[in-house]
Amino acid sequence: QHAWQVFNNMPIRDVVSWNTMIVGFAQHGYGKEALQLVEKMIWEGLRLDHITFIGILSACSHTGLVSEGCHFFYLMTQVHGITPVIEHYTCMVDLFGRAGHLEEGECFVKKMPFEPSAMLWIALLSACRIHICVDVAEHAAECILELESQNVAAFVLLS
Repeated sequence: QHAWQVFNNMPIRDVVSWNTMIVGFAQHGYGKEALQLVEKMIWEGLRLDHITFIGILSACSHTGLVSEGCHFFYLMTQVHGITPVIEHYTCMVDLFGRAGHLEEGECFVKKMPFEPSAMLWIALLSACRIHICVDVAEHAAECILELESQNVAAFVLLS
């Protein structure tokens, strides 16, 4: 509430202030409001950057907007020319995982142009625990332990 008031009273808003509000809305479960803010940001002529898209993908993830998240990922790469980094991929895996699309999340990981991080596999493993998907969970746990043999999260999430 207070952050929104401060944002609205700012005489000049830059990309950082817009991104802060978008990510804040996303992290607090206000995904649709975050996406509405993105529309306003575009309308005001500001350029979306890689942080904006982390906020967008996170907003989609936290509100179950799977098709919208996939669409924004496409726009990010094909329209805005932003090369996804590990954080974008982690948001997408989280998006698929929260929605119960675990195999799709696993396929997304396999198609990444670089090696996934342990954190990315943990996001998938966490979703497997919630949605009870043993096959994907076992594979994710193996990958976590290959990357970080002492990672306790893999053991905890598998238990």
